[in-house]
Amino acid sequence: MRFARVEAEGRSPVYASWARHVAGSLRALAFLQTLPPDRRQPNLFFAALRLVGGLPEAGVAFDDVLTREGDAIAAVMRARRTQTNEPGRCACLLPLLAQLDGPLALIEVGASAGLCLLPDLYGYDWGRARLDPPGGTGAPMFPCRVNVRAPLPEHHPEIVWRAGLDLSPPDLGDAADVAWLEALVWPEQTDRLAGLRQATSIARQAPPPVMAGDLTRDLEALIAQAPADARLVVMHSAVLTYVSDPGARADFARLMRSRDLHWISNEAPGVFPDHAEGLTPREDMFLMALDGRPVAWTGPHGQSLDWL
Repeated sequence: MRFARVEAEGRSPVYASWARHVAGSLRALAFLQTLPPDRRQPNLFFAALRLVGGLPEAGVAFDDVLTREGDAIAAVMRARRTQTNEPGRCACLLPLLAQLDGPLALIEVGASAGLCLLPDLYGYDWGRARLDPPGGTGAPMFPCRVNVRAPLPEHHPEIVWRAGLDLSPPDLGDAADVAWLEALVWPEQTDRLAGLRQATSIARQAPPPVMAGDLTRDLEALIAQAPADARLVVMHSAVLTYVSDPGARADFARLMRSRDLHWISNEAPGVFPDHAEGLTPREDMFLMALDGRPVAWTGPHGQSLDWL
């Protein structure tokens, strides 16, 4: 019920109704019990069901899809991950990146297909300021509501090198991988889907390199590849929440603090509790931090930026 109340309510009527139904459906709960605990996330479940069975109404029709297509849905949930590649988050990341001394070398962990590695190729509309995409037509223009304290740049930052790390990077040239990325966009959010498709088109013209690897083991090797004459930035959004071991999270934070780099974390506030110390909790928002210092509350899909 938390997913319905906190995440889906007001953002996706379909997912809110599905989540409320699942909480009380013996059929749905029995289905989820057949999967490993790390494969029971609502986003993964609902995206897989949509991919296989469309958009049934909550209730009997939903359970009928599970009965008829349960094996296929479970197969998707075992094979895929919640690799939501939300380029709209760049509307929150870019104002922070633009404050750093460049030129910049950018690494994203949990990069999915690497769409958030291209913030300098997109346009942004923050309401009281606008930054057009450098390439002109065809690039997405991401809207983002901001508060009065948010520092809004007049120019894109200079990014001279970029690379990503992901357990299983989707291939933007593979129709099945692209279909999965699109299924992860919530059903009613057609603007998000359009932005994803535009960003995908941009990325196909100059694909950012995303290496297969585990952030807990392979990040140091990628850091070593960054050019010495650029300022290194390691960033992540809604990624460390999937590292369930608190010790592994602490090791990651220690690595970030031990290297000569900037660390941008954009996660739920409970992921790194020390980042949120002294702040009033906002469970419907991410907390963006620079080098362990909180700087802003952000909308999970990049829809808002409330600078502290």
